[in-house]
Amino acid sequence: MTRTAVPIVIAMLACVAMPDLHAQGYPNRAVRIIVPYPPGGTADLLARLVGQKLTDALGQSFIADNRGGAGGNIATEIAAKSPADGYTLLMGNAPVLAINPSLYGKVPFDPVRDFAPVSMVANVPLLLVVHPSLPVGTVKELIALAKARPGQINYAAAGGGSTTHLAMELFKTMAAVDLVQITYRGSGPALTALVSGEVPVMFELFPTAISHVRGGKLRALAVTSPARSSLMRELPAVAETGLPGFDVASWFGVLAPAGAPREVISRLNAEIVKMLGSPEMQERFANLGAEPRPSTPEQFAQLIPAEMKKWAKVVKDSGARIE
Repeated sequence: MTRTAVPIVIAMLACVAMPDLHAQGYPNRAVRIIVPYPPGGTADLLARLVGQKLTDALGQSFIADNRGGAGGNIATEIAAKSPADGYTLLMGNAPVLAINPSLYGKVPFDPVRDFAPVSMVANVPLLLVVHPSLPVGTVKELIALAKARPGQINYAAAGGGSTTHLAMELFKTMAAVDLVQITYRGSGPALTALVSGEVPVMFELFPTAISHVRGGKLRALAVTSPARSSLMRELPAVAETGLPGFDVASWFGVLAPAGAPREVISRLNAEIVKMLGSPEMQERFANLGAEPRPSTPEQFAQLIPAEMKKWAKVVKDSGARIE
C-alpha cells in the first residue's frame, strides 16, 4: 500500500465508524421534546412521562418544550426545521400530523417527508363530558336538549382541527344537532373553561378529563372508543347510545427531524419500547385511560399517511376548514 493510500483508507474507516460513535456518545447534552400545545394537555403529559424515563435511562435531561398556537402547526414547523441531530424531538399526534394538512389546506411542513418517526407512544380515546350545571345525564338527553335549544349550547374545542373539535363535529353531524364551537389554545385552557362553567360540554382526551370526572367537577356521558373502557365499565360508548359507528381516538408518538442518524433513532426506539412495556408504565397508562402503543419506526411511518387519508374524509364530511 502506498503512503498516499494509507490516509485515505484511515479516513474511510473513520467514516464507517462515525455512526456507531455518534450513537455511543448520544446524548451528551439536554434533549428537548417539542409539545405543540400549552401545558396541561395529554400531549404535554405524555411528553413529560416519556421524557423523565428517557432522562433516567440515558443520563441526560429530556425536557418538554411547550409551543402552542395555530393548532400545533407552529411547533411542528419548528421541529421539522430543527437540526437533524437527535437533540430536538416532537411529541406528535393525529391532529398535527394527520388532520391539519386537510383542515388548513396548506401547512408549513410535510408530515411524511420532514420527519423520521421514532416510536408510537399511546392510543387515547376521548370522553364526552359536561359541566354538572348542564341538566343532562346521558348522551340521549344531551341530544334532546341540543335539539330543543339549537345554536344555544356552546362546546369547548382545543383548537381548530383538534380531535376534540372534529369529534364534536362528527357528533353534530351524526346526531343532527347544532352546537356552537368556542376555540381555545389547547386542551388545558379548554378543560379549565369547562370546569369553571364557562362552557358546558366538550369531548376531551381520557387522561386529562378523568381526574375531573373522579373529583366530581365534570360528568362523563360516554367514551368515544368502539367499546367500553376497561377503566370505566359503567360508562357507555357513544356508539351504544344511538350513534352506531361513532369511533374517535387520538394517537401520540415521538418523531425526529428527517435525516436524524439511524443509530440515534434506533437507540431512542429501543428505550421507548422498553419503558412502555414496563409494569410501572403499563399501570400509569391504564390509570390515565391510555393504551401503550410501542412500534417500530417503520410501523409508525406507515401509520401517518393512512391516518392522513382517514381524517381527510372526516374533515371533508364535516365541512370544517381553517384558512
